[in-house]
Amino acid sequence: MTESLRYRRASSWEYDLILREAEKYGELKHHTFAVVEGKFRDVYAVNERVWAEIEGLKMKPYSYGTFVGTIKVDNLVEKFYPNVEFFYFVDVEKNYAVLSPKAGFLFTTGKDVPRSGVRSYNWQGTKKLVIYDENGVILGIGRINPESKRKFILNVTDVGEFLRRKR
Repeated sequence: MTESLRYRRASSWEYDLILREAEKYGELKHHTFAVVEGKFRDVYAVNERVWAEIEGLKMKPYSYGTFVGTIKVDNLVEKFYPNVEFFYFVDVEKNYAVLSPKAGFLFTTGKDVPRSGVRSYNWQGTKKLVIYDENGVILGIGRINPESKRKFILNVTDVGEFLRRKR
């Protein structure tokens, strides 16, 4: 594999993509992002101290900070695809759901959630929701399906995905 990685601060255009995604859910609490360019553009949340240390390294890093998502071109349009950790940097005020303990367990095992398992939700515009348990812990990202009672929230990604992956 001869493809080299390039690391840099997120450009104003990339920051705008991140900001627009965050605004679907609330307010972005973090403002320093960096990008590792390879096959995709991976986005990391960093602070100024980490960035200063990276600048002084002789060997270029493969990753740094907290991985929060990827920027991809989809149908000739650039789009930021957040992962679960991204929402720790967003003050989520809308487009979220709170699940009961049993439904939360189902969700973290990759299952869809019935309407009866949703304690409360706030849905405004986008189909994607940030999924929480009753204690305020982020469980993942789901897609609302308001026409169905049995599969009310469809699992997009969750915190248990890492453990279920094929090795």
